[in-house]
Amino acid sequence: MKQFIFLGIISLLLASCSAEPQPINYGSDACHYCEMTIVDKQHASQLVTSKGKAYKYDAIECMVHSLQDEFATTEMAHYLVADLNQPGELIDATKASYLISENLQSPMGANLSAFLNAEAGKKAQEKFTGKTYTWKEIQDHLRL
Repeated sequence: MKQFIFLGIISLLLASCSAEPQPINYGSDACHYCEMTIVDKQHASQLVTSKGKAYKYDAIECMVHSLQDEFATTEMAHYLVADLNQPGELIDATKASYLISENLQSPMGANLSAFLNAEAGKKAQEKFTGKTYTWKEIQDHLRL
């Protein structure tokens, strides 16, 4: 019996430390970087550390600045951004395509949006104009 209780406790501890994304509660969760309430499902983002701590952001630029300021040496399990074409759906930030366009305003004014892949980013660029970036390029572009 003691073995079952011990296994149950260990299972709970392991489950509570899983490095999984957390749901964003739009309208009540605050941005980890700027502390604004997260309301825009098209520009939200999230970092999840390898230890399972999730940090939520109201804009991609807040997440990138937070990475540069606070988490430069922290091992991350997930880098997630909202796909502008599917509001509320978080995608892998390292594989996304980014567009900076004055015709697509983001919450913090960088006019930065993310798209599932390079093809979707190019289509958005044709529609909204602007410049496209990869994950590495957008980090360099937003470097503080």
